Amino acid sequence: MKKLTFSTELAYVFGVFILALGTAFMEAANFGVSMVVAPAYLLYLKVSQFLPFFSFGMAEYTLQAVLLILMILVLRRFRVSYPFSFVTAVIYGLVLDLNMLVVSFLPCDTIVLRVVFYIVGMILCSIGVSFFFHTYISPEVYELFVKEVSARYGFSISKCKTVYDCVSCGIGIVLSFCFFGFGHFEGVRFGTILCALINGWLIGQCTRVLESRFEFTDRLKIRGIFEK
Repeated sequence: MKKLTFSTELAYVFGVFILALGTAFMEAANFGVSMVVAPAYLLYLKVSQFLPFFSFGMAEYTLQAVLLILMILVLRRFRVSYPFSFVTAVIYGLVLDLNMLVVSFLPCDTIVLRVVFYIVGMILCSIGVSFFFHTYISPEVYELFVKEVSARYGFSISKCKTVYDCVSCGIGIVLSFCFFGFGHFEGVRFGTILCALINGWLIGQCTRVLESRFEFTDRLKIRGIFEK
């Protein structure tokens, strides 16, 4: 079967939108968000109690700004491409808030609908990450941190990703206890654990499907900017 041509720049757009939409569906299902966004989600839940304007999207790029600074300090180096990851985080945060608003109008008041929302959300998140794998434009700081740290110290990127996910999940649990007390989990629930167990497999399946149907090529001559 002849593959269709898909631009790497469009893959970036699709990645941002689909990942944000998937996160919005998982948040609405209330079975627990993914381990990657759990700390930001807990920050959003707590701060929004005092500052109603503080959104999930704002929590995302605020936390990613801190993570970016931490990464620069750990690596002891700065690249021109690093700030673009924060730009991606801001764009993602804005799109996430918009998608959460849209999804909030959809009915999700039964256990069946919540399960459907959760499954749809997890699949969409996996598709979004798969699109990010096929673009040269800087990803969110989450992915950049794993990529740069593993490259700097010679770690396996898969092992580094696993450690990062576990640490992120642990931070989410600690924040849940600190913000809302012991025995009252917010954000990190059984859905978070399930996502951690099958997320890698789902991303792999989505990636194989995309690569079997599309040939990803650059349309703009700007790749060099993001490789500096």
